[in-house]
Amino acid sequence: MSDILQHREAGVLTLTLNRPARKNSLTSAMYATLADALATAVDDAAVRAVVIQGSESMFCAGNDIEEFLNQPPMGADSPVLRFLRAIATFPKPLLASVCGPAVGIGTTMLFHCDLVYAGDNAAFSMPFVNLGLCVEGAASLLAPAMMGYHRAAEALLLGEPIYAEAALEVGLVNKVLPPTEANAYTQGVARKLAAKPLASLVETKRLTKGAQQNAVVQCIHDEATVFAQLLRGPAAKEAFQAFLEKRTPDFSRV
Repeated sequence: MSDILQHREAGVLTLTLNRPARKNSLTSAMYATLADALATAVDDAAVRAVVIQGSESMFCAGNDIEEFLNQPPMGADSPVLRFLRAIATFPKPLLASVCGPAVGIGTTMLFHCDLVYAGDNAAFSMPFVNLGLCVEGAASLLAPAMMGYHRAAEALLLGEPIYAEAALEVGLVNKVLPPTEANAYTQGVARKLAAKPLASLVETKRLTKGAQQNAVVQCIHDEATVFAQLLRGPAAKEAFQAFLEKRTPDFSRV
């Protein structure tokens, strides 16, 4: 079975992260599938809204660490950057349903969604600094804009989880529900949107987000450049080695 399930119904394309054995951690192949699906949906008149979801207990554990170490995403055309550009520029309504952990890109991708609904078991974290890396996905621009600088700095510098109710308070999610209801609720909202005039939805989204879109795409590029540099550095090597050895990293010498 595919690690990304695709389902089309009532004008809604649903992309389900489906790698439960690895906590829905994302591989290059999964990023490529997501990027291709979004690119196809742009020109598919039958798709009027897109939903990204996981299971009732897990949204996304971030990058697959082992693949990440063996095949680091260095190039501008790497699958992860293609996905980030695709989600940042997607013109139609884009929704997410998040239950359980949303780690790293599992959180940063949500800044590009128009509506986000969360289970009350959701936990959002961006632990890039703890891995010797920097933020990605234009979160350095979008997190302060959404959450305010101090809350964004707390989330990005400490890398500690933001739980569902706190995420609702800072505007990261629109509504908190029981995990058993989150996906169905998001589907219902997506179908409401799909029944509306598509041109009006697209133009409203363009006018609302258009002023910052170029800045967002540039930010994704700038972050990726620094991310690649840090990935080759001693702090990241220590962090990932400690992860594989199941110990606390020691950054005292880096």
